[in-house]
Amino acid sequence: MAGLGLQGSGLGNSLLDLMVAGDIQPGDEPSYQLCKTVLLYHPLGQKMAEGPVRMAQSKPRKLSCPEGPEERLIEAFNREWDELQATKHIRNCTKLARTYGIASVLYGADGVSPAAVIPPFDLAKHRLYFNVADPLNTAGSLVLNQDPNSADFQKPSAIRVMGVDYHPSRACVLMNEEPVYIAYTNSGFGFVGRSVFQRALYPLKSFVQTMIADDMISAKLGLLIARMKQPGSITDALMARLMGIKRADLKAGVTGNVLGIAETETIETLNMINVDGAGKYSRDNIIANIATAADMPAVLLKNETFTEGFGEGTEDARAVAQYVNGLQEEMKPLYDFFDRIVMYRAWSPSFYETIKNDFPMYREISYENAFHAWRNSFHAEWPSYIEEAPSEQVKTEEIKHKSITSVVNTVLPIADPQNKARLIQWMADNLNANKTMFTTPLNLDYDELAAYVPPTPPAPNPEPNPDNL
Repeated sequence: MAGLGLQGSGLGNSLLDLMVAGDIQPGDEPSYQLCKTVLLYHPLGQKMAEGPVRMAQSKPRKLSCPEGPEERLIEAFNREWDELQATKHIRNCTKLARTYGIASVLYGADGVSPAAVIPPFDLAKHRLYFNVADPLNTAGSLVLNQDPNSADFQKPSAIRVMGVDYHPSRACVLMNEEPVYIAYTNSGFGFVGRSVFQRALYPLKSFVQTMIADDMISAKLGLLIARMKQPGSITDALMARLMGIKRADLKAGVTGNVLGIAETETIETLNMINVDGAGKYSRDNIIANIATAADMPAVLLKNETFTEGFGEGTEDARAVAQYVNGLQEEMKPLYDFFDRIVMYRAWSPSFYETIKNDFPMYREISYENAFHAWRNSFHAEWPSYIEEAPSEQVKTEEIKHKSITSVVNTVLPIADPQNKARLIQWMADNLNANKTMFTTPLNLDYDELAAYVPPTPPAPNPEPNPDNL
């Protein structure tokens, strides 16, 4: 078999040595090092591990906290979220979990042992730092128990990072796919989830072969084939020199030059028509196989834009949106982990003092009671990945407003004052949720509205009786 030589390159051959190795066969499981090599060097490695995560985080979550001064609470929450760089840590942890099968995010505090518990209301008093650990950092501690009668059966419990124990409340473990009973994952060093590269290892190797083929084809595209009349068997030095000059002129000729050749001579390029069709067919099939093995839409790996209008583009967009929604659900444990920390730090006792100054109603409520009410009403929702056109959004909001108006007009005439106030408050809350059409919220005093008694209209003056005149 002919060998391939890479000339003029001083770069490392980690990808070439591993992915073009002949011993990689269908069904082979990648090791920790091979997963790292694919992530770092393979053209599709980063796209498979981190690309979908970035898409899932491309739009911020919609936060709400109706049981409090919502605008102030959400503003403080977002400020603390950005200060802790929570989005970056979640993205990094999810990327490593997809790469190796398992990863962990943990936090430390200056002067506090990692094995100690930090009371939730003390989180705002410490300077926290967050680290993301891959399975090599936590090797030996996240093997997972395989006893089906145990409470921690296939569940992460104790976490140890390079010999240092962390309290379970100080870390969050994320796995890519659920563990399978007695199915050891080499890249994760335990009976844990699986790498996104595991089922796609062989087609990933084949993709590298297409890169080598592309390089060979690009190197031959400029090759010119000159069919020249060869001299006789006896050729003197002058004739050989003249043929060399003709070949040099052909090589140096550009647009605008004139090159003369004999009638029996022809000049043409290398015919690669068949190579083009076979190469594209092979490359498309390999990418489709990788996407199928990784259970992700192939359009994410092809770097193609969605088709407009009817046809495949709409279905592609729906498939991507469904895939992104599933990934957002898988990242929920990490978001819940950071939500808890951010709420305790953002809505701290010092922050509550500012709330009591601005909202007198909270002066008689303890900080703990107010915090728990805010935390219980906190809600985060991912927006739809497929955005509607502005005209369609207006139509949707118009239908909502007609429905609200119909309910109010039906119930309001027969409701008592208390329920009238609740009905109007419900209407105002729905109108205020529409930030597109109403930029300024509708604020009413519902207590006064419930106690309001409309004045009795005066009785009409009786018409004068002509007999009494």
